[in-house]
Amino acid sequence: MTTNSAYPGPAKAGLQDPVGADAVESVTQLLVDAESGNDAAWNRIYALVYHDLHRIARTQIRLHYQPGLSPSSLISEAWIKLARTQASVSCRPHLMSLVARAMRFVLLDEARRAMTGKRGGEVHVEHLSTMDDLRVDSQIEELLALDKALEALSRVDERLMRVVELRYFGGLDEGEIATLLGVTERTIRRDWRKARAYLQSHLDTADNG
Repeated sequence: MTTNSAYPGPAKAGLQDPVGADAVESVTQLLVDAESGNDAAWNRIYALVYHDLHRIARTQIRLHYQPGLSPSSLISEAWIKLARTQASVSCRPHLMSLVARAMRFVLLDEARRAMTGKRGGEVHVEHLSTMDDLRVDSQIEELLALDKALEALSRVDERLMRVVELRYFGGLDEGEIATLLGVTERTIRRDWRKARAYLQSHLDTADNG
Protein backbone atom coordinates (compact mmCIF):
# COMPACT_ATOMS: atom_id res chain seq x y z
CA MET A 1 0.00 0.00 0.00
CA THR A 2 2.03 2.91 -1.27
CA THR A 3 0.71 6.17 0.12
CA ASN A 4 2.11 9.53 1.09
CA SER A 5 2.90 10.20 4.74
CA ALA A 6 -0.30 12.19 5.30
CA TYR A 7 -2.89 9.45 5.11
CA PRO A 8 -6.46 10.62 4.39
CA GLY A 9 -8.47 11.14 7.57
CA PRO A 10 -12.30 11.17 7.74
CA ALA A 11 -12.74 14.92 7.19
CA LYS A 12 -10.19 15.08 4.40
CA ALA A 13 -11.71 12.12 2.60
CA GLY A 14 -15.24 13.53 2.65
CA LEU A 15 -16.76 10.57 4.44
CA GLN A 16 -20.19 12.11 4.79
CA ASP A 17 -20.81 11.57 1.05
CA PRO A 18 -23.03 8.52 0.35
CA VAL A 19 -21.33 5.56 -1.27
CA GLY A 20 -22.72 4.84 -4.74
CA ALA A 21 -23.75 1.46 -6.14
CA ASP A 22 -20.66 1.43 -8.32
CA ALA A 23 -18.35 1.72 -5.30
CA VAL A 24 -16.76 -1.70 -5.75
CA GLU A 25 -15.85 -1.01 -9.37
CA SER A 26 -14.64 2.47 -8.45
CA VAL A 27 -12.37 1.10 -5.74
CA THR A 28 -10.86 -1.41 -8.15
CA GLN A 29 -10.07 1.29 -10.71
CA LEU A 30 -8.83 3.68 -8.04
CA LEU A 31 -6.47 0.99 -6.75
CA VAL A 32 -4.99 0.75 -10.23
CA ASP A 33 -4.55 4.52 -10.23
CA ALA A 34 -3.01 4.46 -6.76
CA GLU A 35 -0.57 1.70 -7.68
CA SER A 36 0.44 3.86 -10.66
CA GLY A 37 1.52 6.59 -8.27
CA ASN A 38 -1.64 8.67 -7.92
CA ASP A 39 -1.59 9.39 -4.18
CA ALA A 40 -4.84 11.39 -4.43
CA ALA A 41 -6.64 8.16 -5.34
CA TRP A 42 -6.19 6.93 -1.78
CA ASN A 43 -8.41 9.75 -0.50
CA ARG A 44 -11.30 8.53 -2.61
CA ILE A 45 -10.62 4.87 -1.79
CA TYR A 46 -10.70 5.68 1.91
CA ALA A 47 -14.03 7.47 1.48
CA LEU A 48 -15.56 4.62 -0.51
CA VAL A 49 -14.59 1.85 1.92
CA TYR A 50 -14.92 3.79 5.17
CA HIS A 51 -18.47 2.63 5.94
CA ASP A 52 -17.46 -1.03 5.60
CA LEU A 53 -14.34 -0.41 7.67
CA HIS A 54 -16.45 1.28 10.35
CA ARG A 55 -18.77 -1.74 10.44
CA ILE A 56 -15.83 -4.11 10.82
CA ALA A 57 -14.24 -1.90 13.50
CA ARG A 58 -17.49 -1.71 15.51
CA THR A 59 -17.80 -5.49 15.39
CA GLN A 60 -14.23 -6.08 16.51
CA ILE A 61 -14.44 -3.59 19.37
CA ARG A 62 -17.71 -5.17 20.51
CA LEU A 63 -16.25 -8.67 20.33
CA HIS A 64 -13.06 -7.78 22.12
CA TYR A 65 -14.44 -5.00 24.36
CA GLN A 66 -11.78 -2.31 24.04
CA PRO A 67 -13.17 0.54 26.20
CA GLY A 68 -10.59 3.13 25.19
CA LEU A 69 -10.76 2.46 21.46
CA SER A 70 -13.38 3.95 19.13
CA PRO A 71 -14.15 2.58 15.65
CA SER A 72 -12.68 5.74 14.11
CA SER A 73 -9.42 5.44 16.04
CA LEU A 74 -9.16 1.72 15.25
CA ILE A 75 -9.61 2.46 11.54
CA SER A 76 -7.06 5.28 11.66
CA GLU A 77 -4.43 3.20 13.45
CA ALA A 78 -5.01 0.23 11.16
CA TRP A 79 -4.81 2.41 8.04
CA ILE A 80 -1.52 3.94 9.21
CA LYS A 81 -0.13 0.51 10.09
CA LEU A 82 -1.09 -0.79 6.65
CA ALA A 83 0.37 2.25 4.88
CA ARG A 84 3.72 1.58 6.53
CA THR A 85 3.86 -1.90 5.00
CA GLN A 86 3.64 -0.47 1.46
CA ALA A 87 1.83 -3.63 0.40
CA SER A 88 0.56 -3.90 -3.15
CA VAL A 89 -3.25 -4.04 -3.24
CA SER A 90 -5.03 -5.75 -6.15
CA CYS A 91 -8.75 -5.33 -5.49
CA ARG A 92 -11.32 -4.18 -2.96
CA PRO A 93 -11.63 -7.54 -1.09
CA HIS A 94 -7.83 -7.66 -0.92
CA LEU A 95 -7.76 -4.16 0.56
CA MET A 96 -10.43 -5.05 3.11
CA SER A 97 -8.52 -8.18 4.10
CA LEU A 98 -5.31 -6.22 4.59
CA VAL A 99 -7.02 -3.56 6.69
CA ALA A 100 -8.77 -6.27 8.71
CA ARG A 101 -5.41 -7.89 9.44
CA ALA A 102 -4.02 -4.49 10.44
CA MET A 103 -7.01 -4.02 12.77
CA ARG A 104 -6.29 -7.40 14.33
CA PHE A 105 -2.72 -6.34 15.05
CA VAL A 106 -3.85 -2.99 16.49
CA LEU A 107 -6.22 -4.83 18.82
CA LEU A 108 -3.43 -7.21 19.81
CA ASP A 109 -1.10 -4.29 20.53
CA GLU A 110 -3.77 -2.73 22.74
CA ALA A 111 -4.41 -6.03 24.51
CA ARG A 112 -0.72 -6.67 25.18
CA ARG A 113 -0.28 -3.11 26.41
CA ALA A 114 -3.22 -3.51 28.77
CA MET A 115 -1.97 -6.83 30.15
CA THR A 116 1.55 -5.49 30.62
CA GLY A 117 0.19 -2.45 32.40
CA LYS A 118 -2.01 -4.51 34.69
CA ARG A 119 0.91 -6.72 35.67
CA GLY A 120 2.86 -3.57 36.47
CA GLY A 121 -0.02 -1.95 38.27
CA GLU A 122 -0.17 0.91 35.78
CA VAL A 123 -3.61 0.49 34.23
CA HIS A 124 -6.59 2.12 35.91
CA VAL A 125 -9.88 1.72 34.04
CA GLU A 126 -12.10 4.56 35.19
CA HIS A 127 -15.90 4.52 35.44
CA LEU A 128 -16.06 0.74 35.24
CA SER A 129 -17.63 -1.54 37.80
CA THR A 130 -15.83 -4.60 39.14
CA MET A 131 -17.83 -6.79 36.75
CA ASP A 132 -16.84 -4.58 33.82
CA ASP A 133 -13.20 -4.82 34.86
CA LEU A 134 -13.49 -8.60 34.86
CA ARG A 135 -15.13 -8.49 31.45
CA VAL A 136 -12.28 -6.39 30.04
CA ASP A 137 -9.70 -8.81 31.45
CA SER A 138 -11.59 -11.79 30.07
CA GLN A 139 -11.98 -10.33 26.58
CA ILE A 140 -8.32 -9.32 26.44
CA GLU A 141 -7.23 -12.80 27.48
CA GLU A 142 -9.57 -14.35 24.90
CA LEU A 143 -8.12 -12.20 22.12
CA LEU A 144 -4.56 -13.13 23.07
CA ALA A 145 -5.51 -16.81 23.31
CA LEU A 146 -7.18 -16.64 19.90
CA ASP A 147 -4.04 -15.10 18.42
CA LYS A 148 -1.93 -17.97 19.74
CA ALA A 149 -4.42 -20.45 18.34
CA LEU A 150 -4.33 -18.71 14.93
CA GLU A 151 -0.54 -18.82 14.95
CA ALA A 152 -0.69 -22.56 15.64
CA LEU A 153 -3.29 -22.99 12.89
CA SER A 154 -1.13 -21.11 10.39
CA ARG A 155 1.67 -23.61 10.99
CA VAL A 156 -0.72 -26.45 10.19
CA ASP A 157 -2.55 -24.83 7.27
CA GLU A 158 -1.94 -21.22 6.26
CA ARG A 159 -5.13 -21.05 4.18
CA LEU A 160 -7.33 -22.09 7.10
CA MET A 161 -5.87 -19.27 9.16
CA ARG A 162 -6.52 -16.80 6.32
CA VAL A 163 -10.15 -17.95 6.06
CA VAL A 164 -10.66 -17.23 9.77
CA GLU A 165 -8.90 -13.91 9.51
CA LEU A 166 -10.90 -12.82 6.46
CA ARG A 167 -14.27 -13.97 7.79
CA TYR A 168 -13.95 -13.30 11.52
CA PHE A 169 -11.82 -10.16 11.48
CA GLY A 170 -12.52 -8.92 7.96
CA GLY A 171 -16.23 -9.55 7.63
CA LEU A 172 -15.82 -10.87 4.06
CA ASP A 173 -18.43 -13.28 2.75
CA GLU A 174 -17.72 -16.74 1.34
CA GLY A 175 -17.72 -15.53 -2.26
CA GLU A 176 -15.24 -12.74 -1.59
CA ILE A 177 -12.94 -15.06 0.35
CA ALA A 178 -13.14 -17.71 -2.37
CA THR A 179 -12.22 -15.20 -5.06
CA LEU A 180 -9.40 -13.77 -3.00
CA LEU A 181 -7.89 -17.18 -2.21
CA GLY A 182 -8.56 -18.69 -5.63
CA VAL A 183 -10.77 -21.57 -4.46
CA THR A 184 -14.48 -22.44 -4.58
CA GLU A 185 -17.09 -21.31 -2.06
CA ARG A 186 -17.61 -24.96 -1.14
CA THR A 187 -13.93 -25.17 -0.24
CA ILE A 188 -14.26 -22.05 1.92
CA ARG A 189 -17.23 -23.54 3.80
CA ARG A 190 -15.25 -26.73 4.41
CA ASP A 191 -12.17 -24.74 5.48
CA TRP A 192 -14.28 -22.66 7.86
CA ARG A 193 -15.63 -25.80 9.58
CA LYS A 194 -12.17 -27.33 9.83
CA ALA A 195 -10.65 -24.10 11.13
CA ARG A 196 -13.32 -23.62 13.79
CA ALA A 197 -12.92 -27.21 14.98
CA TYR A 198 -9.15 -26.79 15.21
CA LEU A 199 -9.35 -23.48 17.06
CA GLN A 200 -11.95 -24.79 19.51
CA SER A 201 -9.81 -27.83 20.24
CA HIS A 202 -6.70 -25.66 20.68
CA LEU A 203 -8.50 -23.24 23.00
CA ASP A 204 -10.02 -26.08 25.03
CA THR A 205 -6.60 -27.66 25.44
CA ALA A 206 -5.14 -24.35 26.57
CA ASP A 207 -7.95 -23.88 29.11
CA ASN A 208 -7.45 -27.36 30.52
CA GLY A 209 -3.67 -27.03 30.53
